[in-house]
Amino acid sequence: MKSIFKIILTTIAVLVIAKILPGVHLEEGFMTPLCVAIVLSLLRFIVRPILVILTLPITIVTFGFFLLVINAILILLVDYFIGGFEVNGVLTALLFSILLSIFQSILFQFLKEDVKQPNRRN
Repeated sequence: MKSIFKIILTTIAVLVIAKILPGVHLEEGFMTPLCVAIVLSLLRFIVRPILVILTLPITIVTFGFFLLVINAILILLVDYFIGGFEVNGVLTALLFSILLSIFQSILFQFLKEDVKQPNRRN
């Protein structure tokens, strides 16, 4: 259930970022951003670990900043797979991935489970 909420929140974040960031175009409606969120989560689950392992030496040399490039590549792959989603260039994909990460970290705070209080004896 939590992953469904994460996809919905990612869909909202994609909608907001597409409105803010020039160079990112979405078709009207809710289905295209939903498809973007689903495909992006699948690519992050399947493709991202492979890319991270293959580029581990350059990631270590750049102190992890190459992970931003990997995230931009994933955004460009989503652009390739989803017809109503268009990102103009690598720099725009990089900015999109940074903004999406920021939005997701803020929005996912709402999904954190409450910390259970220890049992108190009266």
